[in-house]
Amino acid sequence: MNERKQNALVTGSSSGIGRAAAIALAKQGYNVGITYRSDKTYEKALEVFNECKKFGGDFQMFKVELIGREACEKLMLDFLEHYGTIDVLVNNAGGALQIPKGEFDDMPLDYWDDQIALNLNAPAYLSHHAVKNMKANNINGRIVNISSVHGKITWVKRKMLPYCAGKAGLNMLTSALGVEVAPYGIRVNCVAPGFIKTGLSSRYTPEHTKAFTDHIPTGTLGTTDDIVPMILFLCDENNTRFIVGQTFYVDGGQSVTGNIDSIKEDFEK
Repeated sequence: MNERKQNALVTGSSSGIGRAAAIALAKQGYNVGITYRSDKTYEKALEVFNECKKFGGDFQMFKVELIGREACEKLMLDFLEHYGTIDVLVNNAGGALQIPKGEFDDMPLDYWDDQIALNLNAPAYLSHHAVKNMKANNINGRIVNISSVHGKITWVKRKMLPYCAGKAGLNMLTSALGVEVAPYGIRVNCVAPGFIKTGLSSRYTPEHTKAFTDHIPTGTLGTTDDIVPMILFLCDENNTRFIVGQTFYVDGGQSVTGNIDSIKEDFEK
């Protein structure tokens, strides 16, 4: 890292991969902006904040629901008002929670809109503002998008269609934007996790977990410890001089095996 302490924004950092990434970046000496979704996740975000403080640095918490252009713009403006510049943006916030029952033609279109807004539009809007600041300050910035194995293979059985489409779009955004900003010294790359053990995975029964792992060549679910090293690697400008617009699958080989629509269990509940 440079002598100047660098500033990183990690969205969705109150839990899971985002939490682990924020703490790991703090440990490496970054100032880190921590985002959380609502009052319900404030305490979790505060735990991340306190953990980061152990390593010294400047850490701030930002409450934001990343649905809509205005919310994304406000987050970036608030971040830049405090830190002045941004060196690293980790677009981690995403998900496919509260999946509606039924098939595509039964799906409320608001669900489609919200999924695309969260998983594709928010990273695009935040990257738009981040790139502008990086260019203006001649910063060799890094943007790391967190996609999913489901940007490559489908899982329609769980009504994940909008999520899959959003993450596939995020992969292409990574490639297209990565090529455009490469001449400015800005690097845009992507990490696509497979099934990862997080707080959310506690809802899965042993039968569910077996159904998942039967489709993973390693025979196990991943952990945040499997994902964070790749994120850290791509956040370091010394590592990414010649890496542009790439999506790296960290999924135990699942993306190589094809889709998992053969899983018959209903995981909507």
